[in-house]
Amino acid sequence: MQSYLVLRRNAWFAGVDLERAASRSSRVTNEEMAGRVRWIRTYVCTEEDGSLGSVCVYQAQDAEAVAEHARRAGLGCDAILPIVRTVVIADDPIAFEATETNS
Repeated sequence: MQSYLVLRRNAWFAGVDLERAASRSSRVTNEEMAGRVRWIRTYVCTEEDGSLGSVCVYQAQDAEAVAEHARRAGLGCDAILPIVRTVVIADDPIAFEATETNS
């Protein structure tokens, strides 16, 4: 499977919206698209207008599978970019335990 970076800009206005989206994303990933899409990690950021956006890493059969996942989960999807190389300089400074509410 190929790795992809998914950009979601200004996607949520509150943490509760993000949690609901993460729950939908997990369900679609695990129940509807198992074997086609794998959600690896998400970095949540605050946008200039105060809303929340994210940068996510997925593995998928192809970019269309990532786009289909976003549609099924009701998620915005501003860009899907194939990852050609990962350069790790240091571990992430803050580690979060994966739960259905992290997205």
